[in-house]
Amino acid sequence: MFKKILLLGGLIMVLTGCQMHTNKKNTAAARMPALPSLAERDASETHIVRLENGLTVLIRQDDRFPLVNARLYVHAGSGYETPQIAGISHLLEHMVFKGTKKRGPGQSARDIEAVGGSMNAATSFDYTVYYVEVPDDQWSLGLDVITDMAFNAAIDPEELRSEKQVVLEELERGEDTPGSRLFKTLQGMVWQGSTYEWPIIGYRDTVSAMTDKDIHAYIAENYQPQSMLLAVVGKVNPDEVLAEARRLLGGLRNTRPVSPPDTIAVPATGSGPRVTKLTGKWNKVYLGATFPIPQGSSAKIAGLGLLCQLMGGDDTSRLYRTFKYDKQLVDDISISPLSLERGGMLYLSATLDADKLETFWTELMAELARFNPEDFTDREIERARLNLEDSLFLTKETLSGLASKLGYFQFFENGEQAEQNYLFALGQTGRAELKGLYDEFVRPDQLAACILTPEDTAVTPEALTAATHKAWPAKARADAKQQAATTDAAQQIALPGGNTLVLLPDETLPYTAVSIYWTGGDGDLTPDQQGLAALTAKALTRGTMTMSATDIQDFLSDHAASIGSSAGRNTFALEAKFPTRFTDKVLPLLRDTLTAPAFDQSEIDRARQDQIAAIKQREDQPLGLAFRHIFPFLYKTGPYALLHQGTIEGVEAMTQADIMRYWGRQSMHPFVFAVCGQFDRQAIEEFAASLSRTLTAPGSEYQFATPEWNTGREITLHLPDRSQSHLIMAFPAPGRDDRDTSARLELLKAILSGQSGLLFRDLRDKQGLAYSVTSLLWQSHNTGFLGLYIGTQPDKVDQSLAGFRTILADLAATPLPEAELERARNILTGDYYQEHQSLISRSREAASLLTQGFDREYDQDIIERAKLVTPQDIRELARHYLTQDKAYLMQVTP
Repeated sequence: MFKKILLLGGLIMVLTGCQMHTNKKNTAAARMPALPSLAERDASETHIVRLENGLTVLIRQDDRFPLVNARLYVHAGSGYETPQIAGISHLLEHMVFKGTKKRGPGQSARDIEAVGGSMNAATSFDYTVYYVEVPDDQWSLGLDVITDMAFNAAIDPEELRSEKQVVLEELERGEDTPGSRLFKTLQGMVWQGSTYEWPIIGYRDTVSAMTDKDIHAYIAENYQPQSMLLAVVGKVNPDEVLAEARRLLGGLRNTRPVSPPDTIAVPATGSGPRVTKLTGKWNKVYLGATFPIPQGSSAKIAGLGLLCQLMGGDDTSRLYRTFKYDKQLVDDISISPLSLERGGMLYLSATLDADKLETFWTELMAELARFNPEDFTDREIERARLNLEDSLFLTKETLSGLASKLGYFQFFENGEQAEQNYLFALGQTGRAELKGLYDEFVRPDQLAACILTPEDTAVTPEALTAATHKAWPAKARADAKQQAATTDAAQQIALPGGNTLVLLPDETLPYTAVSIYWTGGDGDLTPDQQGLAALTAKALTRGTMTMSATDIQDFLSDHAASIGSSAGRNTFALEAKFPTRFTDKVLPLLRDTLTAPAFDQSEIDRARQDQIAAIKQREDQPLGLAFRHIFPFLYKTGPYALLHQGTIEGVEAMTQADIMRYWGRQSMHPFVFAVCGQFDRQAIEEFAASLSRTLTAPGSEYQFATPEWNTGREITLHLPDRSQSHLIMAFPAPGRDDRDTSARLELLKAILSGQSGLLFRDLRDKQGLAYSVTSLLWQSHNTGFLGLYIGTQPDKVDQSLAGFRTILADLAATPLPEAELERARNILTGDYYQEHQSLISRSREAASLLTQGFDREYDQDIIERAKLVTPQDIRELARHYLTQDKAYLMQVTP
């Protein structure tokens, strides 16, 4: 007999019956009662089915793309560990890729990537999730792989020994990153004494001590069907998915009751303010300040989210306007809620110069002391609500986002009704409720802060604590009452002045994405102007002749819209995304931004500060430093030889006149205007034609340069006090205009990359040299390079380089098996569809390709050409381009 309960138009079915034993799964499954059909229900419904063993299956049919996203959630994360096994959930996540009872090490990833899919796993505080995205005709393989990984992990002792070294490499990598260092310190301060205290990745000693027996015991303890959810979203037949899920999982049995650890209560009186200072070789100060809040299921979370959005959620927020825009004390500042299953925190972060730290802290404490949410205007509150709703809505734009959102609400909030409850609570939260929440949670006695500073920073934690007491004396706690697609054919239209309009209709969402691309970018600069294109892009959207920068920020937030500009090596772009109903309001702003930018001196100064801050922050991170300098290292001439963001001294010297002259040249180049989503065709055509008449000048066509390569082939950059070395071995390659070679290069990159790629299988799986190893391919019109990357310990650099050389020598010596090429071809296809689901990604692709002189089908053509590449072609490619006499080697070392 079946008990049926309707939920938001979906179906919950509790199938009664005996618990099944794993070793009798097939026999037990045969005795299960027949399943009712889901096919008769509305295709847009979310189907929720609870199997006899308590495992929940969520199915959502979505035919927008020929893809299926499947994810298996397990109620087992770092919050379910003990101090002695801290990090075991994350280590298990790694080990499931090292082989199961029926798949060898790396075979799971190879099986998925071989059909053009992608897969991964993630560990959080409260759960572990295994997920795949595959072509729609391979959904059953996707389910088989993730369930096999979750329930049949081999945990071979030798593989475990190797993978523990990889996890330790990952841990070291996190220590080199300011944000990771901050959060690890703060979670120990905020959640001391709870299982949220330790990092998800664990500690060096706990990871090093773990055995295969420990992991098997952890699986037996926590991997209970009754605390799992399988979510399948995409182009599927719900009946077929349910039947397969039941076949794979219905026979599993529960071996013990499962209950989560206790909720972490917010203390009535905290022990703060507490301030910790960590020093290192940083260019900037990185600051994090936290306040504990209730768990994610609390009725107060919606109001706290609204409070954070108003205080520091975007460029229109109070803290941003005060400290970034008006007082110019920080490079960036924000505040956001982190709500977990059993507790949470408000997290305020800021990046700034060391000489401004003491002033900023004192003024921040004074600001928080006098802050009164009752001062928020109706406009600010409505804007914040709109943007929170917008963020929730747009998550569902991709299958991955939709699956994660549906899965989260079902797994932690008992269904989609939770989303409606959140939106209702959001709409009911007003000034009085916001003030009650602020008084309850944002208090100096609850404050815990960590500050990462350069070594010569004299400010002490004691001084900051004293400043807090002085500016923000503790106040009594106030208790406040709370309430809780179908796509039409694309079209390409010629515009006056050699410009092009591309229409890409998609009726799935009521949103419009616009991408306007020009040739130019760094290509219009001389060497002494490096960084000017990037600075112009930063300044372009910061005011028009009729609207100030803050007016624009308010306007965009009021309309849930975004506008941004960027510069590349050979291109310049302006992009926007907005709800379609605001088209008549957003298009005039786009026109004024392009034809009447203010380039106000004060805004240029702010843009300059941002660019200098970005340079310093990139040089605080090993990979940021490497990729900042890789192009000038490889190239001697052309736009590729420039530092894209420029130098600090050069940016400081740039003037308003420099920016205006550059924009005068850049804006006159022919452009491509691509729009994707729902849109008024007539309005878009009239707008694009008007821009053509206003902007383009005859004879302003752009010429792509063919650059010279540098003669020096090795460079070493140093970042003191870091744990890892980062290596990039790069080889010159042709540009994208050589389509056949581009197809072979793309295929070779796919052969080398990914968890099933040659680099990962050898250097990580077999040798345990690194957490991260991959290949990269960059191509412009007339030039490009293929690179190999690894982040490893300094004492493993030579072994890593030898590994690179061995793999390349093998490629040149012996043709690969056809199966390797087929896997790579499927990866190219799968990656393409997965990366082009959002509206903006599709408008960007069309505008970028056409601007560079290619047709819109270029990427699909490369995929088709890749299908014809032979093993001999790859061997010849390696022999011709990937020889050691042509290699460039960049190292970033401690």
